[in-house]
Formats: sequence, structure tokens, C-alpha cells
Amino acid sequence: MDSIFTGLDWLIVASYFVFLIWLSWKKGWNSDDEEEFLLSGRKVTLPAFVATLVSTWYGGILGVGEWSYQFGISQWLILGVPFYIFSALFAIFLAGKIRLNKALTIPEAIANRYSEKAGRLSALPIFILVSPAPYILMLGLLFQFLSGGDAPFLFYASLVALFSVLYITIGGFGAVIRTDILQIILMFSGFIILLIFAVAEFGGFGTLTNSLTDVHLDITGGNSIQYILVWFFIALWTFVDPSFHQRAAAAESPETARKGIFVSIGFWIVFDFLTCFAGLYAFAILGEGLDQPVLAYPMLAEQILPIGLKGLFFVSLLATIMSTLDSYLFISGQTLGRDYLLKYFPDVNPNLLTRIGILVSALLGILLIIIYPSVIDLWYVIGSVFIPGLLIPVLGIYLKPFKLKAVYVIISIIGASAISLIWLILGTTHPDQAVGYAYFGVEPFYPGLFAAILIWIIGKDGEEEIR
Repeated sequence: MDSIFTGLDWLIVASYFVFLIWLSWKKGWNSDDEEEFLLSGRKVTLPAFVATLVSTWYGGILGVGEWSYQFGISQWLILGVPFYIFSALFAIFLAGKIRLNKALTIPEAIANRYSEKAGRLSALPIFILVSPAPYILMLGLLFQFLSGGDAPFLFYASLVALFSVLYITIGGFGAVIRTDILQIILMFSGFIILLIFAVAEFGGFGTLTNSLTDVHLDITGGNSIQYILVWFFIALWTFVDPSFHQRAAAAESPETARKGIFVSIGFWIVFDFLTCFAGLYAFAILGEGLDQPVLAYPMLAEQILPIGLKGLFFVSLLATIMSTLDSYLFISGQTLGRDYLLKYFPDVNPNLLTRIGILVSALLGILLIIIYPSVIDLWYVIGSVFIPGLLIPVLGIYLKPFKLKAVYVIISIIGASAISLIWLILGTTHPDQAVGYAYFGVEPFYPGLFAAILIWIIGKDGEEEIR
């Protein structure tokens, strides 16, 4: 299905991009104050904290639509509950301590806690972990759909990625927060409008449930317990995700960081309700067998929304994705520039290195979507390889039971990640002994995590108190 976008719809989309530029220019080019550029001076209030965290952590909106269209209400159990749980644990055990820590980034915190070499080494997997590639890919697919397929998605993806580079490098983290406040309003309003029109078009929830399959109404979505557990392990990403750490560090107080995460969980639950039922209505109205289930939301909007509101809904999709894209671009840029390159270019302004890193991150993201032109594959590969090696060293910064001796931090980062990567390669190159990426039925995440736990048992350091 090609999109039928009118001039009014395109005007709404163009106005959105112009407004983003205006917001980023609002406070100018902050090139000298590093804490202001990276953390907005650690003065982020509760409303701003919630807006930026909620919008940033929900960037995979097209993947969510694909899931709810195919597997129904299991979206809550598999894509929601694990992240609610680990976000709450993050709030309870980590958020306040991160705010009180003087470090501006995770690699800096690792360097301060363990060693400078460990901190610099950790910057490389963190740089890849927060790659904006999945979100560049989604934006490319979305604009290709809107334009009727006139150009390859890579063309549109590159344009949007470089646009994000433009406004992030102007305003730093302050620009990210200001734009995220706009994005969260657009996120919720767009899906509320879509659901209102879906109910008017098709009927209420009673009519909807009569049109769904047993799989859609099954809380497991027909998936095995083992598969569901995998998603709980993937949700460990929360503990090592730099966007969580950055926002906790930027909050005006430890209490704001803790409370803000719990408020954010409430917003995620509400938004999950909106997106889940939008996916169910997409199945009921569009029918089964879409060639591209990842475009379930855009196709539903195309069919039921009038001129103008259609443009507004597509802006809400753009806002949901771009809120994560700009955050990940910024974090990956500061990780490469400030936390890694600064050692080799000590005379260069750290904020300039961050800006250079943002551009490099965007270019690498474009390269990654050429290699892995799938959102799910990108999430899977990046998470499976790098989370196991980073998990325990990061937890050990703030929680004494997970503290490692400095040398074992390096062993964990390199060793556990290498084992996951080797397992991933074996699963890819030996299809006769693998299903997907699982080699001999074992997902690559598990060998890496097992190695990380073994390294922790051998190398844990319980003598010195956490500062």
C-alpha cells in the first residue's frame, strides 16, 4: 500500500522539523560548559525528566506495531513487563547513587571506580550499544512509505540522520530535552487520535475481540516460556543503557531521579495500552497477511484518518522515533568523542570531540543498516554481544556485591563480549546446527552472561567500600 499524502499533511511534517530546529537554537551554541552541554547543568526538573525518559525509551514504535499486529496483547508481557520491572529496580537501587556520583558518563564512572584503562575500553562497546542504527532504519522506512517508494529507504534514512546531527550539535543535551517535551505530547496525542478513529470505524472493544485470533488474545502470544524469559534477560539492557544513566545524572536531585522513573513507568503502561490496541485494530481493519507488518500503524492511519490528522499522526510516529534517535546520537557521540578520543587529543575541546563523535555515530549507523537492514536483528545482535560484558562492571560501580577487581573489569568487558560474539558468528555460519543466531539451540546472550558471572565469582572484590 502506498501512502496518499496531501500538501497539508506534508506541511505539518515540515513544520515539525522546522520547530525542532527552533528549539535546538533556543539557547544557542554552548561550547565551553561541559556539564551544561552534557547534562544541562544537572538541573533537570521532574516534568522534563519524565518527558525525556518516556519518549527516549520508546523509540522502537514500528517494531511494537509489528508485534501487536501479529501477537496481540502479549506485547504487554513480553515488551512491557520486563522493562517495567528492571526500570523500577534501577530507580530503587541505582538512580539516586548515579545522581550523587560526580562522573558525567558511564565510562568516566568506570574509570573513577576501577581504572582509566577500563573506562576508556568500556567506551567502545557502549558506543556501539547506543548506536542509532535501528532508529535511522525505521525513519528511512517510514519516509519511503510516505513518499510512495520514489527513492530507496537508505536515502531518506541518511537525510533524517544528518538532520538530527544538525540540531543536536547546536544545543547539546538541552536541545534533546526541549525537543523531547514536544515529542511526548505528539506521541500520546497521535495514538489517542488513531484509536478514536479506529473505534468509530470498526466498533468498540467488544466488536474488536470478536475479530481477533486466539493468539492475539493469549497473554503469551503463543510463545514458549523459554522465549519469554529471553526478553526478561534482554531487559537487563536497562541497567547498562547510557540514556537511563544520563538522565539520572542530569536530574536536579536524587529524589527527582527516583520519582521520575516511577512516573515514567506509569506513562509507559498507558502508552503500551494505546499502541497495543492500535495494533489489534490494525489486524481487525487491515486483515491478516500484511507484506510488511512493521508498517501496521502507518497503513492503519492511511486507511482511517482524514487529511491533516493523517499528517499529525505521522508526525507522532516521527516524534516517537526521533526522540530516541537524537538521544542515542548524542550519547554515542559523547562516548566516542569525550570518553575515548579525548585521551588521544587532550588539547581539543571535549564538546567539539562530542560533536565530531555525533557525526561519526550517524555515519556508522547508516553503515550498520546496510549490513543489518532489520530493526529486530540490530537490537538482537548489539544487545546479545555487548550487554553481558558490561552488566556486572556497571552494577559494580554502585552496588558492592557486584564490585570487581580492576583487572577483571577488563576481562569481563572483553571476554564475555567476545564469547557472545563468537557464539553469534557460529550460529550465523553453521546453519545446519543453528536456528536463527542460536548455536545448538543456545542464544548467544547466555554464554556471554555465563562467562560474565564466572568472571564475577572469580574476580569480585568485597574489601573496599563503594565510594
